[in-house]
Amino acid sequence: MAAVVVAIAGRTYRMSCEEGEEQRIEELARYVEGKIQSMRESFGEIGEQRIIVMAALAIADEATDARAKAQATETEIAALRAELDAARRASDAASARAAKALGDATRRIVKLNGELSPPAASPDDGL
Repeated sequence: MAAVVVAIAGRTYRMSCEEGEEQRIEELARYVEGKIQSMRESFGEIGEQRIIVMAALAIADEATDARAKAQATETEIAALRAELDAARRASDAASARAAKALGDATRRIVKLNGELSPPAASPDDGL
């Protein structure tokens, strides 16, 4: 198990994490610290705990919006996949109809060709 030290709201925290996750934890801590700084700039010094709670709520709001957008995107993707599947089935059916029509036309042409062609001369006919 790995560990990383991060600073948030003027305090240092030692965080345990999986090997290789250290950089991600540091990035998240910087994001939280940035949100706290933004709240301080907007509201001034209104108390450390209040600023931290407001930052946490702002981050939770962002996460909720992101989840809603992800869900809407997943729903849209599912609808598009269904449309694509329907279009593929329609295309396959049209291809099958075209192939059948082409086969039918070929058989008619062959039949007409046979009906319109003079019979082949036999070798006995010329003697």
